[in-house]
Amino acid sequence: MKLVRKDLEKDNAGQVTLIPEEPEDMWHTYNLLQVGDSLRASTIRKVQTESATGSVGSNRIRTTLTLCVEAIDFDSQACQLRVKGTNIQENEYVKMGAYHTIELEPNRQFTLAKKQWDSVVLERIEQACDPAWSADVAAVVMQEGLAHVCLVTPSMTLTRAKVEVNIPRKRKGNCSQHDRALERFYEQVMQAIQRHINFEVVKCVLVASPGFVREQFCDYMFQQAVKIDNKLLLENRSKFLQVHSSSGHKYALKEALCDPAVTSRLSDTKAAGEVKALDDFYKMLQHEPDRAFYGLKHVEKANEAMAIDTLLISDELFRHQDVATRARYVKLVDSVRENMGTVRIFSSLHVSGEQLGQLTGVAAILRFPVAELSDQEDESSSEDD
Repeated sequence: MKLVRKDLEKDNAGQVTLIPEEPEDMWHTYNLLQVGDSLRASTIRKVQTESATGSVGSNRIRTTLTLCVEAIDFDSQACQLRVKGTNIQENEYVKMGAYHTIELEPNRQFTLAKKQWDSVVLERIEQACDPAWSADVAAVVMQEGLAHVCLVTPSMTLTRAKVEVNIPRKRKGNCSQHDRALERFYEQVMQAIQRHINFEVVKCVLVASPGFVREQFCDYMFQQAVKIDNKLLLENRSKFLQVHSSSGHKYALKEALCDPAVTSRLSDTKAAGEVKALDDFYKMLQHEPDRAFYGLKHVEKANEAMAIDTLLISDELFRHQDVATRARYVKLVDSVRENMGTVRIFSSLHVSGEQLGQLTGVAAILRFPVAELSDQEDESSSEDD
């Protein structure tokens, strides 16, 4: 997604102009749109014309309309988005108040205006427009003296760093210069990895090279990490996957990505974090039920006690047509973040999102047991009976 323009007032009203560039962007747009928003986009309208002789004909004309959104229809298989509403701006072909359906198209810009842009919607725009957010695979393609640190998104590969170090050849009886240069090279690659790879987003780091370069580099990196107690690298050690490539040039990355071991590992990296979080919740529900809550009321009570460690919430809830209900979910997300909790927004198009949907769409793993809440539940349920 490309952000063309963003005009927001102090009260968070305003408009944003975006260009969807890939099918996934239609899904993001679907989650941005709400009934009552104003959408301006290019569309085709069938217009009846009358000639001088009185004969009536019809033409399909491309025009730009501004609609007040009334209905949103998203086809998840074809990634097509249709928005129905009434025209709210003067147009030579369409009367004010006339109904029209706009089908948003890839690579055609649209402008979305809202009376209130909340934190969840703004974060989604940021994630959709920042390639680093969709890049949950990173790669280091290397050979002796040359390395490329890349981020792999669903649609492109971004080179974040290129490391080049001149490495002298080994000489008979004297390898010290070669070894020192190699160590300097490995150190620079290690620094580039820490600087450019966001381990919160990236689920897998491919280290690809010809020969034994990748093994030697990984050995060096984790020895250094142990020596200087680098928690970032040590905690994410399991994310590093060594594969073969013919060289350290960027084009060799394609070979690495085609490796069967890699394809199986990367088949669903983006959703893997969500699946694990949901799995942790189910385990907690089984072994320590006082630290696993679901249902909006119970989760809100846990949040009041500042007990939420991880909030699991479905993006479906933010598409709620009732403004007050939607604002309640947004407030919950903001509050958990303020209390230093982790928020995971699940995609309802994924299996894990569907499972969370069966648990009311909102659940929480707590930092500490909140037994009083369970007691309150029992009391209130007995009162209801």
